[in-house]
Amino acid sequence: MPPVGALLRRHPHAGDPLACVPVTEGLLNRGYRLATTRGSYFLKQHLDAPTADRDTITRQHRATHRLHALGLPVAPPLADSRGRTVAVIGGRCYALHPWVEGRHRDGAQLTPGGSRRLGALLGRVHTGLDRVMEPPPPGGRTDGDRHDSARPEDTFALIEELLRLVRAHRPRGSFELLAEHRLRERRRLLERHGHRRPPAPATAGWVHGDFHPLNLLYRGAEPAAIIDWDRLGVRPRAEEAVRAAAIFFVRPDGVLDLAKTRAYARAYRRASGADGTELAAAAHRVWWERLNDFWTLRWRYQLNDRRADPQFPAVSALAVWWTREYDAVRDAFAS
Repeated sequence: MPPVGALLRRHPHAGDPLACVPVTEGLLNRGYRLATTRGSYFLKQHLDAPTADRDTITRQHRATHRLHALGLPVAPPLADSRGRTVAVIGGRCYALHPWVEGRHRDGAQLTPGGSRRLGALLGRVHTGLDRVMEPPPPGGRTDGDRHDSARPEDTFALIEELLRLVRAHRPRGSFELLAEHRLRERRRLLERHGHRRPPAPATAGWVHGDFHPLNLLYRGAEPAAIIDWDRLGVRPRAEEAVRAAAIFFVRPDGVLDLAKTRAYARAYRRASGADGTELAAAAHRVWWERLNDFWTLRWRYQLNDRRADPQFPAVSALAVWWTREYDAVRDAFAS
Protein backbone atom coordinates (compact mmCIF):
# COMPACT_ATOMS: atom_id res chain seq x y z
CA MET A 1 0.00 0.00 0.00
CA PRO A 2 1.17 3.58 -0.58
CA PRO A 3 2.40 5.73 2.32
CA VAL A 4 -0.96 7.43 2.81
CA GLY A 5 -0.13 8.94 6.20
CA ALA A 6 3.09 10.56 5.03
CA LEU A 7 1.38 11.88 1.91
CA LEU A 8 -1.60 13.39 3.74
CA ARG A 9 0.68 15.12 6.20
CA ARG A 10 1.85 17.10 3.17
CA HIS A 11 -1.80 17.75 2.23
CA PRO A 12 -3.47 18.76 5.52
CA HIS A 13 -6.38 20.25 3.58
CA ALA A 14 -7.26 16.74 2.33
CA GLY A 15 -8.31 15.44 5.75
CA ASP A 16 -7.59 12.18 7.56
CA PRO A 17 -7.53 8.81 5.79
CA LEU A 18 -10.52 6.49 5.91
CA ALA A 19 -9.85 3.95 3.11
CA CYS A 20 -7.44 3.39 0.25
CA VAL A 21 -8.59 0.99 -2.48
CA PRO A 22 -6.56 0.02 -5.58
CA VAL A 23 -7.99 1.03 -8.96
CA THR A 24 -7.81 -1.98 -11.26
CA GLU A 25 -7.31 -0.21 -14.59
CA GLY A 26 -3.85 0.70 -15.80
CA LEU A 27 -0.86 -1.32 -17.00
CA LEU A 28 2.15 0.87 -16.20
CA ASN A 29 1.49 2.75 -12.94
CA ARG A 30 -0.65 2.21 -9.84
CA GLY A 31 -3.70 4.15 -8.77
CA TYR A 32 -5.83 4.20 -5.63
CA ARG A 33 -9.14 5.69 -4.61
CA LEU A 34 -8.37 7.46 -1.36
CA ALA A 35 -11.29 8.30 0.93
CA THR A 36 -10.70 10.84 3.69
CA THR A 37 -12.72 12.88 6.13
CA ARG A 38 -12.79 15.65 3.49
CA GLY A 39 -13.79 13.65 0.41
CA SER A 40 -12.41 11.32 -2.27
CA TYR A 41 -9.13 11.59 -4.16
CA PHE A 42 -7.17 9.72 -6.79
CA LEU A 43 -3.71 8.81 -5.52
CA LYS A 44 -1.24 7.95 -8.27
CA GLN A 45 2.00 6.09 -7.76
CA HIS A 46 4.35 6.65 -10.71
CA LEU A 47 6.28 3.47 -11.54
CA ASP A 48 6.91 3.50 -15.31
CA ALA A 49 10.66 4.12 -15.41
CA PRO A 50 10.84 6.40 -18.49
CA THR A 51 8.35 8.87 -16.99
CA ALA A 52 8.59 8.38 -13.21
CA ASP A 53 11.11 11.09 -12.28
CA ARG A 54 10.09 14.28 -10.50
CA ASP A 55 10.98 16.69 -13.33
CA THR A 56 9.03 14.76 -15.97
CA ILE A 57 5.97 14.46 -13.73
CA THR A 58 6.14 18.14 -12.79
CA ARG A 59 6.13 19.06 -16.48
CA GLN A 60 3.02 16.92 -16.99
CA HIS A 61 1.34 18.60 -14.02
CA ARG A 62 2.18 22.07 -15.30
CA ALA A 63 0.65 21.20 -18.68
CA THR A 64 -2.61 19.93 -17.17
CA HIS A 65 -2.99 23.03 -15.01
CA ARG A 66 -2.59 25.22 -18.09
CA LEU A 67 -4.96 23.11 -20.17
CA HIS A 68 -7.52 23.26 -17.38
CA ALA A 69 -7.27 27.05 -17.50
CA LEU A 70 -8.13 26.86 -21.22
CA GLY A 71 -11.31 24.95 -20.38
CA LEU A 72 -10.24 21.46 -21.35
CA PRO A 73 -11.58 18.56 -19.22
CA VAL A 74 -8.54 17.51 -17.21
CA ALA A 75 -7.95 16.79 -13.51
CA PRO A 76 -4.79 18.67 -12.45
CA PRO A 77 -3.04 17.44 -9.31
CA LEU A 78 -3.47 19.14 -5.95
CA ALA A 79 -0.59 21.14 -4.52
CA ASP A 80 0.63 20.37 -1.01
CA SER A 81 1.17 22.93 1.75
CA ARG A 82 4.44 24.02 0.10
CA GLY A 83 2.97 24.30 -3.40
CA ARG A 84 4.45 21.05 -4.72
CA THR A 85 2.44 18.57 -6.78
CA VAL A 86 4.92 15.66 -6.67
CA ALA A 87 5.74 13.88 -3.41
CA VAL A 88 8.88 11.73 -3.32
CA ILE A 89 8.54 9.23 -0.46
CA GLY A 90 10.77 6.21 -0.10
CA GLY A 91 12.28 6.87 -3.51
CA ARG A 92 8.85 6.72 -5.22
CA CYS A 93 6.89 9.58 -6.77
CA TYR A 94 3.24 10.16 -5.84
CA ALA A 95 0.61 12.71 -6.81
CA LEU A 96 -2.83 13.47 -5.38
CA HIS A 97 -5.63 14.36 -7.79
CA PRO A 98 -9.30 15.17 -7.25
CA TRP A 99 -11.49 12.11 -7.73
CA VAL A 100 -13.54 12.43 -10.93
CA GLU A 101 -16.80 10.50 -11.03
CA GLY A 102 -17.28 9.01 -14.45
CA ARG A 103 -17.04 5.93 -16.59
CA HIS A 104 -14.95 4.79 -19.52
CA ARG A 105 -16.66 4.50 -22.90
CA ASP A 106 -15.28 2.74 -25.96
CA GLY A 107 -16.30 3.43 -29.52
CA ALA A 108 -19.16 0.91 -29.46
CA GLN A 109 -20.77 3.04 -26.74
CA LEU A 110 -20.38 6.30 -28.67
CA THR A 111 -23.01 7.64 -31.05
CA PRO A 112 -21.94 9.36 -34.28
CA GLY A 113 -22.33 12.63 -32.39
CA GLY A 114 -20.18 11.30 -29.57
CA SER A 115 -17.57 10.23 -32.11
CA ARG A 116 -17.49 13.78 -33.48
CA ARG A 117 -17.11 15.19 -29.96
CA LEU A 118 -14.23 12.81 -29.34
CA GLY A 119 -12.39 13.93 -32.47
CA ALA A 120 -13.00 17.58 -31.67
CA LEU A 121 -11.73 17.04 -28.12
CA LEU A 122 -8.44 15.55 -29.30
CA GLY A 123 -8.06 18.40 -31.78
CA ARG A 124 -8.53 20.88 -28.93
CA VAL A 125 -5.94 18.99 -26.87
CA HIS A 126 -3.38 19.33 -29.65
CA THR A 127 -4.04 23.02 -30.29
CA GLY A 128 -4.15 23.65 -26.53
CA LEU A 129 -0.78 21.99 -26.04
CA ASP A 130 0.61 24.23 -28.77
CA ARG A 131 -0.44 27.19 -26.65
CA VAL A 132 0.77 26.03 -23.23
CA MET A 133 4.00 24.12 -23.96
CA GLU A 134 7.38 25.38 -25.02
CA PRO A 135 8.06 25.12 -28.77
CA PRO A 136 9.19 21.65 -29.86
CA PRO A 137 12.95 21.19 -30.26
CA PRO A 138 14.49 21.58 -33.74
CA GLY A 139 13.14 18.90 -36.02
CA GLY A 140 10.09 18.45 -33.79
CA ARG A 141 11.55 15.52 -31.85
CA THR A 142 12.15 14.96 -28.16
CA ASP A 143 15.45 13.54 -27.01
CA GLY A 144 15.41 9.77 -27.25
CA ASP A 145 12.31 9.56 -29.45
CA ARG A 146 12.55 7.58 -32.68
CA HIS A 147 10.07 8.20 -35.46
CA ASP A 148 11.69 5.94 -38.07
CA SER A 149 9.31 3.23 -39.23
CA ALA A 150 9.95 -0.44 -38.54
CA ARG A 151 12.31 -2.30 -40.85
CA PRO A 152 10.85 -5.50 -42.34
CA GLU A 153 14.07 -7.44 -41.74
CA ASP A 154 13.85 -6.67 -38.02
CA THR A 155 10.22 -7.73 -37.94
CA PHE A 156 10.98 -11.02 -39.71
CA ALA A 157 13.60 -11.77 -37.05
CA LEU A 158 11.13 -10.94 -34.27
CA ILE A 159 8.48 -13.18 -35.85
CA GLU A 160 10.92 -16.10 -35.88
CA GLU A 161 11.81 -15.50 -32.23
CA LEU A 162 8.16 -15.30 -31.18
CA LEU A 163 7.29 -18.41 -33.18
CA ARG A 164 10.05 -20.28 -31.34
CA LEU A 165 8.69 -19.15 -27.97
CA VAL A 166 5.07 -19.93 -28.90
CA ARG A 167 5.93 -23.44 -30.10
CA ALA A 168 7.96 -24.16 -26.98
CA HIS A 169 5.26 -22.96 -24.60
CA ARG A 170 3.64 -25.55 -22.35
CA PRO A 171 0.84 -26.21 -21.90
CA ARG A 172 -0.12 -25.46 -25.49
CA GLY A 173 -3.61 -23.98 -25.62
CA SER A 174 -5.94 -22.04 -27.88
CA PHE A 175 -3.93 -18.83 -27.34
CA GLU A 176 -0.80 -20.51 -28.75
CA LEU A 177 -2.73 -21.82 -31.75
CA LEU A 178 -4.02 -18.33 -32.54
CA ALA A 179 -0.64 -16.72 -31.90
CA GLU A 180 1.15 -19.08 -34.29
CA HIS A 181 -1.53 -18.56 -36.94
CA ARG A 182 -1.30 -14.76 -36.69
CA LEU A 183 2.51 -14.75 -36.74
CA ARG A 184 2.67 -16.89 -39.89
CA GLU A 185 -0.09 -14.80 -41.46
CA ARG A 186 1.73 -11.56 -40.65
CA ARG A 187 4.94 -12.89 -42.14
CA ARG A 188 3.12 -13.52 -45.42
CA LEU A 189 1.65 -10.00 -45.38
CA LEU A 190 5.06 -8.45 -44.81
CA GLU A 191 6.54 -10.48 -47.64
CA ARG A 192 3.83 -9.00 -49.87
CA HIS A 193 3.86 -5.40 -48.55
CA GLY A 194 7.39 -4.87 -47.25
CA HIS A 195 8.13 -2.39 -50.05
CA ARG A 196 5.53 0.03 -48.61
CA ARG A 197 7.60 1.08 -45.61
CA PRO A 198 6.78 4.77 -44.98
CA PRO A 199 9.32 7.57 -44.54
CA ALA A 200 9.68 9.34 -41.21
CA PRO A 201 7.05 12.08 -40.67
CA ALA A 202 8.07 15.60 -41.57
CA THR A 203 6.61 17.36 -38.53
CA ALA A 204 5.65 16.67 -34.93
CA GLY A 205 4.05 18.53 -32.03
CA TRP A 206 3.03 18.07 -28.41
CA VAL A 207 0.60 15.18 -27.84
CA HIS A 208 -1.07 13.43 -24.90
CA GLY A 209 0.81 10.29 -25.91
CA ASP A 210 -1.68 7.65 -24.72
CA PHE A 211 -5.17 8.75 -25.77
CA HIS A 212 -7.48 5.73 -25.44
CA PRO A 213 -10.73 4.73 -23.65
CA LEU A 214 -9.14 3.95 -20.28
CA ASN A 215 -7.62 7.45 -20.19
CA LEU A 216 -10.89 9.29 -20.78
CA LEU A 217 -13.72 9.50 -18.25
CA TYR A 218 -17.27 10.35 -19.28
CA ARG A 219 -20.10 11.81 -17.26
CA GLY A 220 -23.15 10.88 -19.27
CA ALA A 221 -22.44 11.62 -22.93
CA GLU A 222 -19.80 14.29 -22.23
CA PRO A 223 -16.09 13.82 -21.52
CA ALA A 224 -15.39 14.68 -17.89
CA ALA A 225 -11.61 14.21 -17.67
CA ILE A 226 -8.63 13.21 -19.78
CA ILE A 227 -6.30 11.41 -17.41
CA ASP A 228 -2.82 9.78 -17.35
CA TRP A 229 -0.56 12.29 -19.07
CA ASP A 230 2.57 10.19 -18.45
CA ARG A 231 3.41 9.94 -22.16
CA LEU A 232 3.12 13.66 -22.86
CA GLY A 233 5.74 14.42 -25.48
CA VAL A 234 6.60 15.64 -28.96
CA ARG A 235 5.45 13.18 -31.62
CA PRO A 236 3.50 13.28 -34.90
CA ARG A 237 0.10 14.71 -33.92
CA ALA A 238 -1.94 13.18 -36.73
CA GLU A 239 -0.59 9.77 -35.82
CA GLU A 240 -2.00 10.14 -32.32
CA ALA A 241 -5.39 10.88 -33.90
CA VAL A 242 -5.23 7.78 -36.09
CA ARG A 243 -3.84 5.58 -33.31
CA ALA A 244 -6.62 6.65 -30.93
CA ALA A 245 -9.31 5.87 -33.50
CA ALA A 246 -7.81 2.42 -34.06
CA ILE A 247 -8.29 1.75 -30.34
CA PHE A 248 -11.65 3.43 -29.76
CA PHE A 249 -13.40 2.13 -32.86
CA VAL A 250 -12.02 -1.39 -33.30
CA ARG A 251 -14.62 -4.11 -32.82
CA PRO A 252 -13.87 -7.43 -31.07
CA ASP A 253 -13.45 -9.11 -34.48
CA GLY A 254 -10.73 -6.63 -35.47
CA VAL A 255 -12.87 -4.53 -37.83
CA LEU A 256 -12.75 -0.75 -37.58
CA ASP A 257 -16.11 1.07 -37.47
CA LEU A 258 -15.48 3.28 -40.49
CA ALA A 259 -18.62 5.41 -40.15
CA LYS A 260 -17.68 6.51 -36.65
CA THR A 261 -14.03 6.83 -37.66
CA ARG A 262 -15.01 9.20 -40.47
CA ALA A 263 -17.13 11.36 -38.15
CA TYR A 264 -14.32 11.46 -35.60
CA ALA A 265 -11.64 12.29 -38.18
CA ARG A 266 -13.62 15.12 -39.76
CA ALA A 267 -14.15 16.71 -36.36
CA TYR A 268 -10.48 16.28 -35.50
CA ARG A 269 -9.39 17.96 -38.73
CA ARG A 270 -11.69 20.93 -38.14
CA ALA A 271 -10.54 21.38 -34.53
CA SER A 272 -6.82 20.86 -35.14
CA GLY A 273 -6.38 22.45 -38.55
CA ALA A 274 -4.90 19.24 -39.99
CA ASP A 275 -5.78 18.45 -43.59
CA GLY A 276 -6.71 15.23 -45.33
CA THR A 277 -3.24 14.72 -46.77
CA GLU A 278 -1.72 14.79 -43.29
CA LEU A 279 -4.28 12.29 -41.96
CA ALA A 280 -3.80 10.00 -44.98
CA ALA A 281 -0.03 9.92 -44.41
CA ALA A 282 -0.55 9.29 -40.70
CA ALA A 283 -2.97 6.45 -41.46
CA HIS A 284 -0.33 4.85 -43.65
CA ARG A 285 2.32 5.09 -40.93
CA VAL A 286 0.02 3.68 -38.24
CA TRP A 287 -1.03 0.85 -40.58
CA TRP A 288 2.65 0.00 -41.06
CA GLU A 289 3.18 0.22 -37.32
CA ARG A 290 0.34 -2.24 -36.70
CA LEU A 291 1.66 -4.58 -39.40
CA ASN A 292 5.04 -4.75 -37.65
CA ASP A 293 3.89 -4.64 -34.02
CA PHE A 294 3.59 -7.63 -31.68
CA TRP A 295 3.56 -5.94 -28.28
CA THR A 296 0.89 -8.18 -26.78
CA LEU A 297 2.86 -11.32 -27.70
CA ARG A 298 6.11 -9.79 -26.48
CA TRP A 299 4.50 -9.11 -23.11
CA ARG A 300 3.25 -12.70 -22.83
CA TYR A 301 6.21 -14.65 -24.15
CA GLN A 302 9.22 -12.39 -23.52
CA LEU A 303 8.15 -10.64 -20.30
CA ASN A 304 5.88 -13.38 -18.90
CA ASP A 305 3.20 -10.71 -18.41
CA ARG A 306 -0.31 -11.75 -19.42
CA ARG A 307 -2.21 -8.55 -18.65
CA ALA A 308 -2.44 -7.69 -22.35
CA ASP A 309 -3.66 -11.14 -23.44
CA PRO A 310 -7.35 -10.08 -23.77
CA GLN A 311 -6.35 -7.44 -26.33
CA PHE A 312 -4.50 -9.82 -28.61
CA PRO A 313 -7.39 -11.25 -30.71
CA ALA A 314 -8.75 -7.86 -31.82
CA VAL A 315 -5.34 -6.19 -32.17
CA SER A 316 -3.92 -8.99 -34.32
CA ALA A 317 -7.05 -9.23 -36.47
CA LEU A 318 -7.08 -5.46 -37.06
CA ALA A 319 -3.70 -5.51 -38.83
CA VAL A 320 -4.96 -8.13 -41.29
CA TRP A 321 -8.31 -6.44 -41.91
CA TRP A 322 -6.68 -3.00 -42.26
CA THR A 323 -4.32 -4.34 -44.91
CA ARG A 324 -7.24 -5.76 -46.88
CA GLU A 325 -9.34 -2.58 -46.52
CA TYR A 326 -6.42 -0.15 -46.79
CA ASP A 327 -8.07 2.29 -49.23
CA ALA A 328 -11.35 2.44 -47.31
CA VAL A 329 -9.55 3.14 -44.02
CA ARG A 330 -7.38 5.87 -45.55
CA ASP A 331 -10.49 7.46 -47.07
CA ALA A 332 -12.27 7.44 -43.70
CA PHE A 333 -9.47 9.47 -42.15
CA ALA A 334 -8.76 11.78 -45.06
CA SER A 335 -12.09 12.68 -46.69
